[in-house]
Formats: sequence, structure tokens, C-alpha cells
Amino acid sequence: MTLRIISATDIVFEGQVESVTLPGAKGSFTVLPRHAALVSTLAKGVITYRTQDSAEHMAEADGGLVDVADDVVSVCIY
Repeated sequence: MTLRIISATDIVFEGQVESVTLPGAKGSFTVLPRHAALVSTLAKGVITYRTQDSAEHMAEADGGLVDVADDVVSVCIY
């Protein structure tokens, strides 16, 4: 699946991933390929994603929004 993490000033990451774990406003949740469509707010925390080479990466977020649809996870962080 494709993950796009953007902020107001930068594209933090864009590429293929195996999974992404997000700090949802109601608790952490993980998105895997073929996940059901959803839109959610994000709380302050760490976004963790695993790329296709199985390397784990992290990005800090002070909050934001996530949209999941058609194997694309779009994250806008503050």
C-alpha cells in the first residue's frame, strides 16, 4: 500500500509500506494493506511504518488527520 505523510511545509514520506501505526485520537491503530476506508483525527504521538524491506521508521506528529482509501494512506500532520 502507499503511504503519504505530509506537513504544511514538507513531504515527510511517500512510498510503499507493509503497515502503518497511527496515534488516533481514541487510541493507536494499525493500517494494513486492503484496510477498509476510514477518516480519523490523530493525537500527538509517533507514526510508525514498516517499509517493504521490513525496516521500521518513525515520524513525530503533534496531531493531524488520516484518510485511508483504495490502499492509499494519506496523513496530514501538524
